[in-house]
Amino acid sequence: MEPLVLYLGTRTYSTWSLRAWLALQHTGASFTEEVIALYQPGSREALLRRSPSGRVPALQHGDLVLWDSLAICEYVAELFPEARLWPGDRAARALARSVSSEMHSGFTALRNAMSMDLRREIAPIARDAAVDADIDRVTSIWTECRRAHGQKGEYLFGHFTIADAMFAPVVTRFRTYAVPLAGAAAEYAETMWQHPGLAAWVAAAQTESLAG
Repeated sequence: MEPLVLYLGTRTYSTWSLRAWLALQHTGASFTEEVIALYQPGSREALLRRSPSGRVPALQHGDLVLWDSLAICEYVAELFPEARLWPGDRAARALARSVSSEMHSGFTALRNAMSMDLRREIAPIARDAAVDADIDRVTSIWTECRRAHGQKGEYLFGHFTIADAMFAPVVTRFRTYAVPLAGAAAEYAETMWQHPGLAAWVAAAQTESLAG
């Protein structure tokens, strides 16, 4: 197989990089990662040398370059089917794709008000109705998925899937901004926080150079 190279943004801030990295890391496949410092002089030029969109993550596999998190996750799922990155059941798989796509394209208020910053001091912020509506929707998704599939394991669809990778940055946001959670949503957030891949990413973020 051609080598896999995953280009990432600064771990402290890059939610989209985290999603693709978790999916690829879950496969157990060997890959090289290169972190590109964000929000620095020359960041844009460095990104464009590796990603046609000028955004991260980007996955290079031989001559193929992919530059969207969900597209990378889909590609990795096809490349390594034994990793079971989607549920095996057709209906569950369709639902997992639906909630992953909703995360991919939605929750604008939450993103804008509570950006991922893994070095931020844990503290709440004042939230408006739009942010609260996004939080309610996220926790509703988590609760419903766990209600339907909790008997199969600890994650949204039992075993770890792309859906969990897509919501992982929200888990960090809820923790950083001290969003109170209860019931199944709280249990799921703690499960994800303890996930070895997410824990490794957070630990690396604490020691990385923000200037590259």
